[in-house]
Amino acid sequence: MVVEVNYAINFCSKRVPVVDKQQQIELEAAAFRRLVSHLQTRTDVQNIDMMNLAGFCRNCLSKWYTEEAGKRDLDLELEDVREQVYGMPYSDWKSKYQTEATAEQKEKYKQSHG
Repeated sequence: MVVEVNYAINFCSKRVPVVDKQQQIELEAAAFRRLVSHLQTRTDVQNIDMMNLAGFCRNCLSKWYTEEAGKRDLDLELEDVREQVYGMPYSDWKSKYQTEATAEQKEKYKQSHG
Protein backbone atom coordinates (compact mmCIF):
# COMPACT_ATOMS: atom_id res chain seq x y z
CA MET A 1 0.00 0.00 0.00
CA VAL A 2 1.37 3.39 -0.94
CA VAL A 3 0.37 6.16 1.43
CA GLU A 4 -0.19 9.44 -0.32
CA VAL A 5 1.33 12.34 1.55
CA ASN A 6 0.51 15.91 0.63
CA TYR A 7 1.48 18.43 3.24
CA ALA A 8 3.21 21.69 3.88
CA ILE A 9 6.27 21.72 6.09
CA ASN A 10 6.50 24.29 8.84
CA PHE A 11 10.00 25.71 9.36
CA CYS A 12 10.46 28.43 11.96
CA SER A 13 6.77 29.35 11.81
CA LYS A 14 7.05 30.14 8.09
CA ARG A 15 4.66 28.27 5.88
CA VAL A 16 6.24 26.52 2.91
CA PRO A 17 4.00 26.13 -0.14
CA VAL A 18 2.69 22.66 -0.84
CA VAL A 19 4.71 21.14 -3.65
CA ASP A 20 3.26 19.05 -6.45
CA LYS A 21 3.58 15.27 -6.40
CA GLN A 22 6.59 15.11 -8.75
CA GLN A 23 8.44 17.79 -6.78
CA GLN A 24 7.71 15.90 -3.57
CA ILE A 25 9.10 12.67 -5.06
CA GLU A 26 12.22 14.48 -6.27
CA LEU A 27 12.79 16.18 -2.91
CA GLU A 28 12.32 12.93 -0.99
CA ALA A 29 14.69 11.11 -3.34
CA ALA A 30 17.30 13.85 -2.97
CA ALA A 31 16.96 13.76 0.82
CA PHE A 32 17.33 9.96 0.75
CA ARG A 33 20.48 10.18 -1.38
CA ARG A 34 21.86 12.80 0.99
CA LEU A 35 21.14 10.58 4.01
CA VAL A 36 22.88 7.62 2.34
CA SER A 37 25.88 9.80 1.45
CA HIS A 38 26.04 11.12 5.00
CA LEU A 39 25.94 7.60 6.45
CA GLN A 40 28.71 6.52 4.07
CA THR A 41 30.98 9.28 5.31
CA ARG A 42 30.19 8.74 9.00
CA THR A 43 31.88 5.37 9.31
CA ASP A 44 32.63 6.25 12.93
CA VAL A 45 28.95 5.89 13.77
CA GLN A 46 28.17 2.27 14.59
CA ASN A 47 24.88 0.68 13.58
CA ILE A 48 24.15 -0.35 17.16
CA ASP A 49 24.44 3.29 18.25
CA MET A 50 22.02 4.30 15.51
CA MET A 51 19.61 1.56 16.62
CA ASN A 52 19.87 2.65 20.24
CA LEU A 53 19.32 6.33 19.47
CA ALA A 54 17.07 6.35 16.42
CA GLY A 55 15.61 2.86 16.17
CA PHE A 56 17.07 2.21 12.72
CA CYS A 57 20.45 1.70 11.09
CA ARG A 58 22.08 1.22 7.70
CA ASN A 59 20.84 -2.38 7.59
CA CYS A 60 17.28 -1.27 8.31
CA LEU A 61 17.48 1.30 5.52
CA SER A 62 18.72 -1.42 3.15
CA LYS A 63 15.89 -3.75 4.18
CA TRP A 64 13.25 -1.02 3.80
CA TYR A 65 14.53 -0.22 0.31
CA THR A 66 14.46 -3.90 -0.66
CA GLU A 67 10.96 -4.36 0.79
CA GLU A 68 9.62 -1.31 -1.08
CA ALA A 69 11.15 -2.64 -4.30
CA GLY A 70 9.39 -5.95 -3.71
CA LYS A 71 6.05 -4.19 -3.29
CA ARG A 72 6.63 -2.79 -6.77
CA ASP A 73 7.50 -6.22 -8.22
CA LEU A 74 11.20 -5.34 -8.44
CA ASP A 75 13.45 -8.20 -7.41
CA LEU A 76 16.43 -6.56 -5.70
CA GLU A 77 18.89 -8.54 -3.63
CA LEU A 78 19.46 -7.27 -0.10
CA GLU A 79 23.24 -7.56 -0.45
CA ASP A 80 23.18 -5.40 -3.60
CA VAL A 81 21.11 -2.76 -1.83
CA ARG A 82 23.40 -2.90 1.21
CA GLU A 83 26.32 -2.19 -1.09
CA GLN A 84 24.50 0.92 -2.34
CA VAL A 85 23.77 2.07 1.22
CA TYR A 86 27.22 1.28 2.62
CA GLY A 87 29.11 2.43 -0.48
CA MET A 88 30.98 -0.88 -0.57
CA PRO A 89 30.23 -4.55 0.04
CA TYR A 90 28.78 -5.02 3.51
CA SER A 91 31.49 -7.51 4.45
CA ASP A 92 34.17 -4.93 3.57
CA TRP A 93 32.44 -2.24 5.64
CA LYS A 94 32.17 -4.59 8.61
CA SER A 95 35.85 -5.55 8.48
CA LYS A 96 37.01 -1.93 8.05
CA TYR A 97 34.68 -0.03 10.35
CA GLN A 98 32.50 -2.19 12.60
CA THR A 99 33.69 -2.56 16.15
CA GLU A 100 32.59 -5.08 18.76
CA ALA A 101 29.56 -3.79 20.64
CA THR A 102 30.24 -2.95 24.24
CA ALA A 103 28.25 -4.44 27.10
CA GLU A 104 26.60 -1.03 27.56
CA GLN A 105 25.58 -0.83 23.89
CA LYS A 106 24.19 -4.35 24.02
CA GLU A 107 22.22 -3.60 27.19
CA LYS A 108 20.74 -0.41 25.69
CA TYR A 109 19.75 -2.37 22.61
CA LYS A 110 18.18 -5.12 24.72
CA GLN A 111 16.18 -2.54 26.72
CA SER A 112 14.90 -0.69 23.68
CA HIS A 113 14.34 -3.65 21.35
CA GLY A 114 13.86 -6.59 23.69
